[in-house]
Amino acid sequence: MSELVTSESPVFSAAPAAGAGTHQVTNQPPPLVGHDVADDPALLAGVVREGASWFLPELHQLGRIAGSAEAQTWADEANRHEPVLRTHDRYGHRIDEVEFHPSWHRLLDVSVGAGLGATPWADDRVGAHVARAAGLLVQGQLEAGHLCPLSMTYAAVPALRSTPDLAEVYEPLLASRVYDFGLRVPTTKRGLLAGMGMTEKQGGSDVRSNTTIARLAGDGTWRLRGHKWFTSAPMNDVFLVLAQAPGGLSCFLVPRILPDGTRNTFRIQRLKDKLGNRSNASSEPEFDDTVAWLVGPEGRGVRTIIEMVSLTRLDNVVGSAAGMRAALVQAVHHTRHRSAFGRRLVDQPLMGNVLADLALESEAATTLALRLAGAVDRAFAGDDQERAFSRLATAIGKYWVCKRQPAFVAEALECLGGNGYVEESGMPRLYREAPLNGIWEGSGNVNALDVLRALGREPAAFAAYTEEIEQVHGADSRLDAAWAALRNELSDTHEWEYRARRLVERFALVLQGALLVRHAPEEVASAFCGSRLGGESGYAFGTLPRGTAIEALLARTVPAE
Repeated sequence: MSELVTSESPVFSAAPAAGAGTHQVTNQPPPLVGHDVADDPALLAGVVREGASWFLPELHQLGRIAGSAEAQTWADEANRHEPVLRTHDRYGHRIDEVEFHPSWHRLLDVSVGAGLGATPWADDRVGAHVARAAGLLVQGQLEAGHLCPLSMTYAAVPALRSTPDLAEVYEPLLASRVYDFGLRVPTTKRGLLAGMGMTEKQGGSDVRSNTTIARLAGDGTWRLRGHKWFTSAPMNDVFLVLAQAPGGLSCFLVPRILPDGTRNTFRIQRLKDKLGNRSNASSEPEFDDTVAWLVGPEGRGVRTIIEMVSLTRLDNVVGSAAGMRAALVQAVHHTRHRSAFGRRLVDQPLMGNVLADLALESEAATTLALRLAGAVDRAFAGDDQERAFSRLATAIGKYWVCKRQPAFVAEALECLGGNGYVEESGMPRLYREAPLNGIWEGSGNVNALDVLRALGREPAAFAAYTEEIEQVHGADSRLDAAWAALRNELSDTHEWEYRARRLVERFALVLQGALLVRHAPEEVASAFCGSRLGGESGYAFGTLPRGTAIEALLARTVPAE
């Protein structure tokens, strides 16, 4: 990891020059800088509980970088100075390169150096995948866009392992802690990043309708021809691409630079003009006699990438939990330093209710994200029970946590009033990022239906979920009642697809309740079960019932400043 950055940036300076008397600034919060983003009780407890306590020193180092003024400037600059597509050089040669602001590279240098790419696959320590998830939770609070290439790099490894010859060449470089930007022969670089080319304009999530074709060449490689619709991070080194081979939909490895040093055909037609995630380039590449290597068996493309889908969904949950935590910390910081009607905002009962409700939601999301990361860690170590749990719980978490993020960030933004609607606050960027994880790797409907598919086809998955809930049977009557009601709903399979969202929502809330009852302080677990499972709250945030331990919930939100 890069060394800790502590220098103050003028953009975030807390000591501006004195101005005219009419412009004296009072009752405004100081900049939230110089703190440890990892100073989060739910995060730290989860890291220890899920087996990655050895990562805590590095996590705190990463947290101090993320909380520094300089790193916050990187995040701002990477989003204000968006990637630029260069299709040709000055002489007219096709180059298909994307230029990024230097701050984008600084963000990736820190995150790759912290092992947040594919490093866990080369680390045999217990909790390696948990450590990575914790690091993403920290860096995601700083800047979300650069997590995309990290996630794709991480998720590519299990697919590559289906073809050992390719994995032997590329996996060590994907697992590197060195960020080595630039298009060069992959095996000459110190570290690689991977991307994915799955969706097409006519199909989206329905990848079986893809029309990109693959034909076997005489030298043992394949040649691709077609157009992809949403391929992010096009300056990454290698891509996993789905295409129709004679034997059916198959997975292929496409390098940007071929072993002989020539550029593979990867024509970037345009960059997407997106709602958020502006720092990260998303593109439409065109393949035309593009050289590729088959990954996994021909005709088994979906099966080859199935682990990849699950891992990127895990990162969706982690990323949404990070975005929620970032918005919460900003809201609490503002209200602790802003007064109205003679009292600090945080001390006013209704604002306290809102903030505590947000804190409860954030802790539930973080706890679930780390539990999922722990399941992945143990599943790849050979634990079939955890693999079965992960199969169902990841889809549940992907649906629910990602669905909650937009409403959560909107409420947190409102806590800052007009200040939150101004770009300099950072809240508009968090708001624009909020819907992305709900769309990436399958929208809400896709994930809800995937839960039904797992319930119907993989009884071990539901059995593992059941065991998770039953561990706390009798600890909270509201949780017990909600679990009994859910089982009763599941016994009625009539119009399952129509009811899928309702069912998955209840799955998620029961699981979060069980995790908090088991692991969180009693006041947190009780507040969650009362408000989410006991029917004692309304739909909007800030409707916690009377008697909720507001101060105890808020005490868990404060990073040390």
